[in-house]
Amino acid sequence: MYSPALSPAPVARPQGAPAAPLRRRTGLGLREPGGQPSARPTHGAQQLRRPAPAVARPGAAPRPETPVQHSPQVRAVLAHISRIAPAFVPRQLLQDRRHVLIAGTSGRTPVVAKALARPGEDLDGMERFQREIAAHRAFVRHRPPVRLPKLVAADTDRCVLLMERVPGRPAARERHPSDTPTPGEVRAIVGAIRALNLWRPPTGVFDRPLEYTREIARYHALGLLTDRDTSDLQQLLHGLAHQPWQFCHGDALLTNVLLAPSGPVLVDWEQAGWYLPGYDLALLWTVMAGDTGARRQLSQIAQSTGTLGRDAFLINLILVLMREIRLHDVPGAGEEQRILIRRLHEDAALARRAVRAAVGTR
Repeated sequence: MYSPALSPAPVARPQGAPAAPLRRRTGLGLREPGGQPSARPTHGAQQLRRPAPAVARPGAAPRPETPVQHSPQVRAVLAHISRIAPAFVPRQLLQDRRHVLIAGTSGRTPVVAKALARPGEDLDGMERFQREIAAHRAFVRHRPPVRLPKLVAADTDRCVLLMERVPGRPAARERHPSDTPTPGEVRAIVGAIRALNLWRPPTGVFDRPLEYTREIARYHALGLLTDRDTSDLQQLLHGLAHQPWQFCHGDALLTNVLLAPSGPVLVDWEQAGWYLPGYDLALLWTVMAGDTGARRQLSQIAQSTGTLGRDAFLINLILVLMREIRLHDVPGAGEEQRILIRRLHEDAALARRAVRAAVGTR
């Protein structure tokens, strides 16, 4: 068991100057070097209007179409939405990448349409999207103890999901944000996650999205885990053979949390299911490097259930960190991304030491 860390003293620096690396404690009870997480540019929304029938007027020049109307995938998505919600009126294009997000109304209800851009080509994306639709349909019958957008309509075959549009702002706009929410907002987010983790939906409604033994073997084959890492994780995993699993969001990034007037709202449920305890906490710990207090709080919650809870949290933490390293450590990374990669490796080294200490106490 590891003792909680103390908060570091604030360090003054000139305005606009980059943060110098700090030696700080984490909730794992081990020291780590600080690092500045990377930021990704945000994408602005575009106004989107359903094309009106052209009306010829003498001497009038034809009305040019907007660039959004020229996008084949957006036109295809609008056609798919019309099949399941004829009353849908598009208002704003929020995103046009792997997923297309369109804000609009269905009758008088503000809604958001989410669709996979190329469902016929993106087979992995189709599987994940269908999981998200299945989760929303399950939530209609079995309501979780957290706020989430209500399902309006869905098309599993065409990968289209129409949901209530909840007023609010994202808790963060980057996967690894440089600015974390306020302490009060963090407490509310962690409280919502804890309430979800204590929920027990009926057996058979959700499955287990993560195969732990296979993931450990995969990262070992990729060279991210050493032989000793693999042996240590397998030993901890063996000790958790009879530990009850926990219902988790599975992708509890701050970008998937909306801060609404009524409290946190969780979105993007494609990874929801049963995990070893502490998976959501491990993911939040990983992306909140800039908030030492939040990390300490998350670690204390994970360890509050005893040795088994601590071991499950550490296994989840190692696997989450390996995934983030694999996701971001790619050729051609810029300076901000290299800083993030260095921080992830430092966090991984810290987690390895905590795992070895946990194995040594068995």
